[in-house]
Amino acid sequence: MTTTLPSEASIIIIGGGVIGCSLAYHLGELGQKDVLLLERKQLTSGTTWHAAGLVAQLRATRNLTQLAKYSADLYTTLEAKTELATGYRQTGSVSLALTKERLEELQRNAAMASIFGVEAEMLSPAECLKLYPHLNLEGVEGGVHVPGDGQADPVNVTMALAKGARMAGVQIVEQVKVTGITQTDGRVTGVTTEQHPVRAPIVVNCAGMWAREVGQMVSVNVPLHAAEHFYVVTEPLADLAKDLPTLRVPDEEAYFKEDAGKLLIGAFEKTAKPWGMDGIPESFCFDELPEDLDHFTPILEKAIARIPMLESAGIATFFNGPESFTPDDRYLLGEAPELKNFYVAAGFNSIGIQSAGGAGKALAEWIVGGHPPFDLWDVDIRRMTSFQSNKTYLFNRTKESLGLLYQDHFPYRQYETSRGIRKSPLHARLQELGACFGEVAGWERPNWFLSKEEREAGKSPAYDYSWGRQNWFANAAAEHHAVRNGLAFFDLSSFAKFRVEGQDAEAVLQHICANDIDVEPGRIVYTQWLNERGGIEADLTVTRLSERAFLIVTAPGVHQRDWNWLTRHIPEDAHCIATDVTSGEAVIALMGPKSRDFLQSLTPDNLSNDAFPFATARAIELGMANARAHRITYVGELGYELYVSADMALHILDTLLEAGQNWGLTPAGMHVLDACRIEKGYRHFGHDISDEDHVIDAGLSFAVKTDKAETPYGPFIGREAVLRVKTEGPKTRLLHFQLHDPDPLLFHNEPIYCDGKQVGYLTSGSYGHALGAAVGMGYVPRAPGEKLAELENKTYEIDVAGKRIEATASIKPLYDPQSARVRA
Repeated sequence: MTTTLPSEASIIIIGGGVIGCSLAYHLGELGQKDVLLLERKQLTSGTTWHAAGLVAQLRATRNLTQLAKYSADLYTTLEAKTELATGYRQTGSVSLALTKERLEELQRNAAMASIFGVEAEMLSPAECLKLYPHLNLEGVEGGVHVPGDGQADPVNVTMALAKGARMAGVQIVEQVKVTGITQTDGRVTGVTTEQHPVRAPIVVNCAGMWAREVGQMVSVNVPLHAAEHFYVVTEPLADLAKDLPTLRVPDEEAYFKEDAGKLLIGAFEKTAKPWGMDGIPESFCFDELPEDLDHFTPILEKAIARIPMLESAGIATFFNGPESFTPDDRYLLGEAPELKNFYVAAGFNSIGIQSAGGAGKALAEWIVGGHPPFDLWDVDIRRMTSFQSNKTYLFNRTKESLGLLYQDHFPYRQYETSRGIRKSPLHARLQELGACFGEVAGWERPNWFLSKEEREAGKSPAYDYSWGRQNWFANAAAEHHAVRNGLAFFDLSSFAKFRVEGQDAEAVLQHICANDIDVEPGRIVYTQWLNERGGIEADLTVTRLSERAFLIVTAPGVHQRDWNWLTRHIPEDAHCIATDVTSGEAVIALMGPKSRDFLQSLTPDNLSNDAFPFATARAIELGMANARAHRITYVGELGYELYVSADMALHILDTLLEAGQNWGLTPAGMHVLDACRIEKGYRHFGHDISDEDHVIDAGLSFAVKTDKAETPYGPFIGREAVLRVKTEGPKTRLLHFQLHDPDPLLFHNEPIYCDGKQVGYLTSGSYGHALGAAVGMGYVPRAPGEKLAELENKTYEIDVAGKRIEATASIKPLYDPQSARVRA
């Protein structure tokens, strides 16, 4: 049937895979009219048609888990609505552990599942065999059973979604290739095709493994790369049990799916094969890639040993097809920061079928509502930086990212590929001091340091991963105690830094910031940027440099997000400009009770508490250079962040190191920074606070000034939502927790029990060396009229890998609750 291509639409979707069709379906469900989906070839071509169709429920966060659960529910009901079968079966899944470390990972996952509303049951080896009777149990330590997991037919699911979309009035046109995207004044206006242009105020890039190239049409960063993905399908097996659960053996890099008496064996091998470096052929549609038996044979040999009946099985199909992967194995969703009303849903890392229903629903609600329906930061495209679309970077990272899906998900695990891209001016010197580097947004940052004795003994800084105390635990303890009791320094050069200047700069920032930034030059203001619902969009500091100039400092992981929020909220008629100055200044943080005396010994400027109080910034002489010292902290101690021109940073550091030999100056890494901030109760965006968390619930009302003067652009964003919750009282509250037992470790997502009932989970966790036990933060419910102090008087336990550990809860920070040390 030939369909006429319209000349305009309200929303254009590029790509007819399962993601594009899910978005079309959900936009139709929301009553959106004139939605147009364009597919270059045929629906499901490219990747969807050859997907394995596994539908797992448990994801890394609560909201992503809810989206995966929604996908399963949708596929169950879609058949009745559209009269097209989806092939969905709730078979359950079993994941095996072949090591003690993997078993603890599964135990922690099972505990996390309970707080996310997913049924998960730990299994003994014998119970694994009962659910999957063909197993060889050699080396099996145990497993986990998720009965709600299932399997679906990818093509049938997509066709049912497409039919449902058409039933709602969505127009789907195949065999039409988008050749370009039009824009005006930073806003998308439509697409060009091989037939004619189509106008539309909203365009969505659901182009699968072509999404990077589609983004490049308008200089939008969509970092993903295709990789070869292998599976084999056996001949019918006469003795194969029916309705077997999906079996995953991540320690052997394989999964098994029973289908109509056959067994599909797929792989997530440790070192993958990126594909399409020279571009995807124009004719590519339902194509297969060449077989590579040498590559797949090691996986197959382990599979045969694990399921002995495979030894005599014939192979009916050896399949190799491309799937796209992102640099961090999380998909890309949301409005592109580079272009208004241009949205992306791509890079699903081989979990497109299980993600499609929920992702399509969430993005449809985002487009219609103008904001994410809930916290989607884990998959928000704004987390990516521009260099990550570099082809060489993606090629190298994809070799690792595919396999990481099945590797041990140890805490603090670092990527090994595509490293060394962004380095501070201090990098080489820190390397000499024994730094073990981690990576955030491409920045190489010291996570911990070897001791002098270890360096002299010839040791190299490297991780020995585990779920227990890792090899750097003692090193971090020494760094931690230096921060708390003496003198330490951190390299914080990766901080994102934005200058905001102009005669309207103050008014613009007063509108964006919840706190009052109408302060004297030299003052530092801690503030949040809120959305209209009172949720936290950013958590940062604003330093007033002069009457017309301000410096915003935020974390490197939210660099793109915060820059996007800032620039999109500067009115077009405002005399105000923002400049990203991140790379222009290095930042050395001197922290600890000795920091004032030490720094005073190196500068003629007066650093006394009266002359240089907390939350102020001033220029000082240091060595033969100048620095701008900010008296501020993220570790909860007296300290100074030294902002230094990048070209002078190494001189400043060497000056500090030489003088610091007599003061016990200790280099400290990001792991200790994180542990100290959790002890002190400082929030971290993406863990403790998000756009879904109300600023009052997060305990940050002190940083909100509802009575500040209204700006020419209106009151500060979110003011009404803040006033409403202040009147009604918060329904949840972030608390601080400390385990009574000093041995267990906390990371995050551990369930919280209150008076024997599960009430929430930890948003952050680490070991508090100054307090002598693991510490964390998490939200608990508050009953109407309940005093916040009453929350502390209940009995709390934290579930650590299936064991409940008693914990102390506190409204105030557990370390230095009055901030006397910070203000000393």
